[in-house]
Amino acid sequence: MANTDLTALTGDYTIDAAHSTIGFTVRHAMVTNVKGKFNDFSGWLHLDGGDPSASTATIDVKMDSIDTGSEDRDGHLKSADFFKIEEFPTMTFRSTKAEALGDEDYRITGDLTILGTTKPLTIDLEFNGAAKDPFGNERVGFEGKAEIKRSEWGLTWNAALETGGVLISDKIKLNFDISAIRNA
Repeated sequence: MANTDLTALTGDYTIDAAHSTIGFTVRHAMVTNVKGKFNDFSGWLHLDGGDPSASTATIDVKMDSIDTGSEDRDGHLKSADFFKIEEFPTMTFRSTKAEALGDEDYRITGDLTILGTTKPLTIDLEFNGAAKDPFGNERVGFEGKAEIKRSEWGLTWNAALETGGVLISDKIKLNFDISAIRNA
């Protein structure tokens, strides 16, 4: 990807949710990690290859699409103990700043809103490349990661363990695998 002419990538893109993942990892019972993802989301990118700081990103996630591989756990996460999906059906991210860090590395900062609370979030991204797929779509790919403390968004439900510690860590690792298609 080092030979990619980034100025040629300038334009507007729609995230291809069928080929993208918005996921998370959380420590459970102090001994293991539980992974999950959201199956229903949409998003848009504006890439400026000549001036990456002018690039933007928008993502909307339907909270009832949470999938941890356990219907019971997903139901609990959708409840008033966690995401209160009846009252807050969507989580959003709106970028406020983009930076080129060198090589294929970028950083995007923006506002993450969960449960009606908006806090800054910084995502470190790696540009995975650009390609034209067999259907003629021009695609770009990014892989990203970030960490948040769920308590900062009001996600505080927990249970104490007999052996000490808590059932669910406050730290959540977020991961993103994004494929986006240039708009016609």
